Amino acid sequence: MKKKKTNRIEIKYKKAFFNFEMLDTLVAGIQLLGTEIKSIRERKVSFNDAYCIFRKGELFVKGLHIAEYSHGNIFNHDPDRQKKLLLNKRELVMLRKKIDEKGLTIVPIKIFINDKGLAKLEIAVAKGKKKHDKRESIKEKEFKRDINRHTFR
Repeated sequence: MKKKKTNRIEIKYKKAFFNFEMLDTLVAGIQLLGTEIKSIRERKVSFNDAYCIFRKGELFVKGLHIAEYSHGNIFNHDPDRQKKLLLNKRELVMLRKKIDEKGLTIVPIKIFINDKGLAKLEIAVAKGKKKHDKRESIKEKEFKRDINRHTFR
């Protein structure tokens, strides 16, 4: 009988929900080097302005910063390299059609390690929010915070 790991690794890109309106989500595998997966397990990932691009019919994620592994040596990885996303052809075609629409982009939402120990990246087809949409998000968040503050007193 195998033991289940209780410490799930899940790193979210919280700013994406403020800057974008999520339309559709998808989980993709991510092609990593050995030292990159070790850094993810140490939770040393930064999503600063990360986004996905198509190059030669394949999907890559740019701007996903995975820090160098602390016990790595001269074979450590480049922290800012583009990482290939592992999707099947049908999913790639579907994503390509959606982003060809005006104003849509593909952004990473979270990176996690699944039950088998593989790194997965949750991506979303998103539409950028305008300034007035962001104001509405802030108002909703403050309203919910005020309600919670008054109900627990």
